[in-house]
Amino acid sequence: MTIYDIRVIAENMGIDPRKLNKTDLIRLIQLKEGNTPCYKTAVAYCDQKDCLWRSDCLK
Repeated sequence: MTIYDIRVIAENMGIDPRKLNKTDLIRLIQLKEGNTPCYKTAVAYCDQKDCLWRSDCLK
């Protein structure tokens, strides 16, 4: 997913994406969804099987 795609998601959720980097933006989206803001914090394992960001996070 590109940063443009992520910014569109954020804007649709009422988040102003202009001053946030990718990691902070995704974590804010996770919070807004009611999820744990855990993007890029997993170390080799993630139990969030349905997370939209999972594949990018575990790269």
